Amino acid sequence: MDEQGASSGAQTEEKVHGLWKEGQATWEEYRNVVRVCRDATRKATVHLELNLARDVKDNKKGFFKHISSKEKTRDNVGLLLNEVGVLVMEDAKKAEFLNAFFASLFSAKAGPQKSQALEVREEACKKDDLPLVEEDCVIDHLSKLDTYKSMGPNGMHP
Repeated sequence: MDEQGASSGAQTEEKVHGLWKEGQATWEEYRNVVRVCRDATRKATVHLELNLARDVKDNKKGFFKHISSKEKTRDNVGLLLNEVGVLVMEDAKKAEFLNAFFASLFSAKAGPQKSQALEVREEACKKDDLPLVEEDCVIDHLSKLDTYKSMGPNGMHP
């Protein structure tokens, strides 16, 4: 069902609901209209998802936009450890801590800070002080670049 058909079904449902509230339509009539609208909506959703799945090679952006719209978002930030190692629990203090942290990333005053995860990764990747990046690895990644992806703000492909 197209968008116009879905919207007219919703209008019909609202109209019958109003009639039912006024006593001019029976509960069974209203229930039947609701079922028809629900079925039409489900069919339209299935049709849309089938089209997206079929056209995923040509329309990656539309497919991933649909997938990301279905993801549930997290609305809270977990507990944070500040510089001293104390847990930050209050939302206002978390906001202040995160603001200070991100501001320090972009300020010229603070020196470069390495994350612990990066240090662990570097130690795991280093073997006898060989370079971390090998030419074969770079060539392999470059050959796998997706030319259909748009460039980032720095003008480079992701």
